Amino acid sequence: MSEEADAILKMENITKVYPNGIIANKGVNFSVTAGEIHGLVGENGAGKTTLMQILFGLNHPEKGKILLEGREITIGNPNAAIAYGIGMVHQHFMLVPSLSVAENLVMGVEPRKGLKLDTAEAIRITEELSEKYNLNVDARSAVRDLPVGTKQKVEILKALHRGARILILDEPTAVLTPQETDELFDELKLLKDQGNTIIFISHKLNEIKALCDRVTIMRSGKSQGVFDVADVSEQDISRLMVGRDVILQVEKEPAVPKEAVLQVKDLTIVNRFRKHAVDDISFSVRKGEILGIAGVEGNGQRELVEALTGLGKYAAGDISITGKDIKKLSIRGIRDLGTSHIPEDRMTYGCAADLSIEMNLISYKHDHPDLNRKSFLMDMNAIRDVSRELVEEYRILCSTPQQEVRRLSGGNIQKVVVAREFSSDPKLIIADQPTRGIDVGATEFIRKRLVELRDEGSAVLLISADLNEVMELSDSLIVMYGGKITAYIEDASSISEEKLGLYMLGLESQSEDEIGRVCHD
Repeated sequence: MSEEADAILKMENITKVYPNGIIANKGVNFSVTAGEIHGLVGENGAGKTTLMQILFGLNHPEKGKILLEGREITIGNPNAAIAYGIGMVHQHFMLVPSLSVAENLVMGVEPRKGLKLDTAEAIRITEELSEKYNLNVDARSAVRDLPVGTKQKVEILKALHRGARILILDEPTAVLTPQETDELFDELKLLKDQGNTIIFISHKLNEIKALCDRVTIMRSGKSQGVFDVADVSEQDISRLMVGRDVILQVEKEPAVPKEAVLQVKDLTIVNRFRKHAVDDISFSVRKGEILGIAGVEGNGQRELVEALTGLGKYAAGDISITGKDIKKLSIRGIRDLGTSHIPEDRMTYGCAADLSIEMNLISYKHDHPDLNRKSFLMDMNAIRDVSRELVEEYRILCSTPQQEVRRLSGGNIQKVVVAREFSSDPKLIIADQPTRGIDVGATEFIRKRLVELRDEGSAVLLISADLNEVMELSDSLIVMYGGKITAYIEDASSISEEKLGLYMLGLESQSEDEIGRVCHD
């Protein structure tokens, strides 16, 4: 009997057309068998997220049907999906930081003692589930105090507590260290052995190869086929995704750094909990180099970036860009020094979602003489010429540059942000998770462009949770843990991924002498 015949879940001839005319899914067939880990890959805009949103009831198709154990079902909303045993763990965690693990896990299905939450029962449920699925969490801990890998476990336990037998995981390793990823894979394999079915969405093709039994590859809203993972290479998968050969490794010449563009000295940042999020750190980024910052999320990177870009304040220390102190400068003032910023949260800080692509692309220079007539009105012909060029150069998939940004896929929104920031003739680029959640083709393009900008003389500060990215792109590396710099690697190519992971987890650190003088003269 074929695996298709054994399928526990089938999606047949799924077609989804958005109001703007973009066809997200066109006659897509997708199926999974009981007790398998099934990979789902494709470029941003290929339709995989829409397909999974349909399966989880967040979106609805124009055509097609879903069959569960041979019976056609209708999934009108996420509650219906959960009732059918389909759960989804989103890339961005849906947890309440101030509540405990147990309170988060039972939210919406709370055990009650009278009118109040039965806290003891919530803790018992959490501990029982944690032991059953080998997803070890402390039921009493506040979520805000947990490392990222543990938050991932809480999300999975939430879905399992609600009866999920088919679990959709959307980019679950995006913020994990190699050690945390290995631990998660062991746990997912145990879930598989217990009869659960897992749909694993990832842009990391090495993870698809390491974890999945089969993989469905999508391109331009259509399935390119289903393959046994053992029978295809990473290069085969990327070729089917993109339609051409992709260079998966970063190619660059050794850096030739010059004078410092960004200098940070004795910087301390106090967060809203009155803790030192950044604790007395110093470093610099020079013209013609990429300095990477590696670290598990929550160790001061976000607060550091906010201070550097004017989005946040700092308690002590000095920051200068091109020799100018930025303490009293506005965000616009910092940008006027030649600073470009690719923010971690592209929707909150990276774009105006309700405005058009072209308005987002020219927003940093809307008052530039080239884009304005003498009457002080915007020159729409000039704006459209610039936006068309950038859409073409950065391969932004859209119906027209006048399309609203919020109607794009996440990866294409990222391309809009990157196109705007890279085209601003930057002296300093602060790239915070520049390729998170985007496909191999777009990742290849952005990484290559960062190297080109370095070679053209820009100073690049790269913050990335993707160790492969931070190790391959960076010329030098610093590691942050607990708000401090715990390691400085002058040659990023000289350290292994495993060693870097130990520094990131705080299991090892360099001495002050080893870290040396990170701030260049």
